[in-house]
Amino acid sequence: MTVQAQPFALHPDRLFPADPATRDVARKLYASVAALPIVSPHGHTDPRWFAEDAPFPDPARLFIVPDHYVHRMLYSQGVRPEEVGVARVDGGPVETDPRKIWRIFAENFRLFRGTPSWLWLNHAFTEAFGIRERLTAESADRVYDHIAACLERPEFRPRALFERFNIEALTTTESPLDDLKWHRAVKASGWGGRVLTAFRPDPVVDPAFPGFRENLAALGRITNRNLSTFEDYLAALAERRAYFKSVGCTSTDHGHPTARTADLSAEDAAALYGSVRSGAASAADAETFRAQMLTEMAKMSLADGLVMQIHPGSARDHNPWLFKTFGRDKGADIPTPTDYVYALKPLLDRLGNERRLTVILFTLDETAYSRELAPLAGHYPALKLGPPWWFFDSPEGMIRYRETVTETAGFYNTVGFNDDTRAFLSIPARHDVARRVDCVYLARLVAEHRLELDEAFEVAHDLAYRLAKAAYKL
Repeated sequence: MTVQAQPFALHPDRLFPADPATRDVARKLYASVAALPIVSPHGHTDPRWFAEDAPFPDPARLFIVPDHYVHRMLYSQGVRPEEVGVARVDGGPVETDPRKIWRIFAENFRLFRGTPSWLWLNHAFTEAFGIRERLTAESADRVYDHIAACLERPEFRPRALFERFNIEALTTTESPLDDLKWHRAVKASGWGGRVLTAFRPDPVVDPAFPGFRENLAALGRITNRNLSTFEDYLAALAERRAYFKSVGCTSTDHGHPTARTADLSAEDAAALYGSVRSGAASAADAETFRAQMLTEMAKMSLADGLVMQIHPGSARDHNPWLFKTFGRDKGADIPTPTDYVYALKPLLDRLGNERRLTVILFTLDETAYSRELAPLAGHYPALKLGPPWWFFDSPEGMIRYRETVTETAGFYNTVGFNDDTRAFLSIPARHDVARRVDCVYLARLVAEHRLELDEAFEVAHDLAYRLAKAAYKL
């Protein structure tokens, strides 16, 4: 018996309010920003894609293998990572047949109902690839073949998609040890796409980072310094920051377990560095060193103008078996409660009143928005609030963010939206969701006579485009 395909299209009113009057305002606001260029100031896509402009290999390696949101949900329902092509640390066997991987994904696609991944994936299927049926076990091969055929065409190569998505600027994230050869290749190619890097120093400032001491040695080799003193170590980091700036970098990013900062005396900082460098530091010493380095990085940002982002509060690699078997960043990170008021105070005492410094704060602890983060950003000139991040990059998370932040920090102590993604095809989908949700929130303010319609149009444009461009100096 032939099974009929199930037609599918994203509804034009998705995410808009059920109330007709408010929905009408949201539609009008969204129409004014839907086609604005995408500014993607923070993310984790691979610059090599844009340097080489080679075709993406197959649907599985485009949508499934690199996406920890997909792994996480599948694993929660018993699908092991190696079944969907995730490489093992020991080089052991994993599934390599992309069609088999795709079929597993399609058979389990129902698991993503109600999640932002459902919106992102379906947006890519329909808007980027023109698919007009639901992804199911029955349609898996048809959808796979359609996407695979598209990927063979020049208009689906990375640069062409970058242009079709109307991306004005896209930032990736690299370690200080990276030579940035792919970024230099993009710049040398003559292509007009703007692909930038962000400076992520975690491998050489976090004593708990795997291979930390080896990373310090590599930093010394790259900068031709022995790093025997704290001053020499800081000079090496400043040198790498300058190199990143020369390739177009405008921001740094710091993924610490907590938001703790410190402002030690020169003598105490030097002694702590000696302990860390020798490998004799305790866990408490490591936390104090990370705290001190956030303040040192803020000092450097004041000097060199790089925007500073702090992404704290993730218990990374919570599942030790998964980490041991498959390595970092495979979907086992869990949010933790995070203190900002007292944790940030040493840095803010030193630099919080500096108008030339921009520190963008993120959180995985939503309880901190109204209690700590909005009041802090609503006062200190150096602070701005980043958008909902990771687990809260969702319609509900975005609405909660606006509701809890706006009353204290307003719109202009926030920085618009960034997608923070490894999944290139999800970028336009994520920005579309953010624009729709912001327009819903603004429409509600208009309907409640808390904002004039012309003001709402201006704010919608700011949130979708201008704030991110200004905050990240793009």
